[in-house]
Amino acid sequence: MGKHSLSVILITKNEADRVVACLQSVATIADEIIVLDSGSTDETVTICQEYTDNVSITDWPGFGKQKQRALDKATCDWVLSIDADEALDADMQQALVALLDQDVIEPTAYKLPWGVTLYGKTLKYGRSARSVLRLFKREGSRYTLDEVHETVIPVEGSIGSLSGLLLHYTHRDYGHGLDKSSQYAWLGAQKYHRKGKRSHGLGLALLRAIWTFFHIYILRRGFMDGSVGFIMAMTYAQVNFNKYVGLWLLEKGRS
Repeated sequence: MGKHSLSVILITKNEADRVVACLQSVATIADEIIVLDSGSTDETVTICQEYTDNVSITDWPGFGKQKQRALDKATCDWVLSIDADEALDADMQQALVALLDQDVIEPTAYKLPWGVTLYGKTLKYGRSARSVLRLFKREGSRYTLDEVHETVIPVEGSIGSLSGLLLHYTHRDYGHGLDKSSQYAWLGAQKYHRKGKRSHGLGLALLRAIWTFFHIYILRRGFMDGSVGFIMAMTYAQVNFNKYVGLWLLEKGRS
């Protein structure tokens, strides 16, 4: 391996149809792969055990707490946090190998450009045209303990960007996309309610949805991704609307 060691952390549940591509993309780079599974009923655990002997079966405390549990098990210099529906493309694999073989790595964390891939298309615009912080020095880093949309807080220092793409196969099909969207909207509503954020009414929920669509489809040029770009802009708008409706209902005690 390189001059710097790498832990890969992964949380799973019923990902047998997608986790192989994920694990294959990191198997030759990682010094250790840590998997926390929250009760899969398919072959996910068996598949993961083919790549690592560090597989734990746990309860489900929420995304942030579960990823912190995985981070707590890591022992290497650097940590790559990857989801079961993601995989490093060949360019990113090479970039990561080269990075870990450097004598000194100045940044304390790296953002990975996302390659959201769904309905047969890898999106280049809209909200998909962003990078996510997934590679970081282990010592001193931690996760926020949010139910959803958790973030890692790396040790203080500069943040770099890795070349290549972190491919993200976000939906198995449209029905799966709808299920995920509704789940994230409700979890987001609960998170905001717990943190004391206010909805300011249903009218503002509608305006937020309209703004989300405009921001993603027009300002971030989601229209350049064709019909799939339109679908994604509408999906994000719907999620934002549902999240604030959920928050409004929680405020009224009608959830």
